Amino acid sequence: ALLLLLANKDSAVMSLKSFVNNKIEWDAFNTELDDCISQQHKSIESISDPIELYRSQGRIAAYRNLKYLRDKVNG
Repeated sequence: ALLLLLANKDSAVMSLKSFVNNKIEWDAFNTELDDCISQQHKSIESISDPIELYRSQGRIAAYRNLKYLRDKVNG
C-alpha cells in the first residue's frame, strides 16, 4: 500500500512539473492568480465583518503561496 501511495505521489509531482515548466500555461495561471488577488483586494475594501476580512486575507495568502508552486516542485 505504501509503494502505491509513493507511486501516486511521484506521478502527481511529474504532472505538476510538466505544468509549472510550461511557460504558456504557467504565465496564464499566474495571470489568473493575480486577477484573483486583485478581486480579493477590492472585496476587502467593502467588508465590515472581521471574520470575512480574515477569510479574504487567507485567500490572498493562499493565492500567493500558489505563485511559489514552481519553486517548490522544481526544488
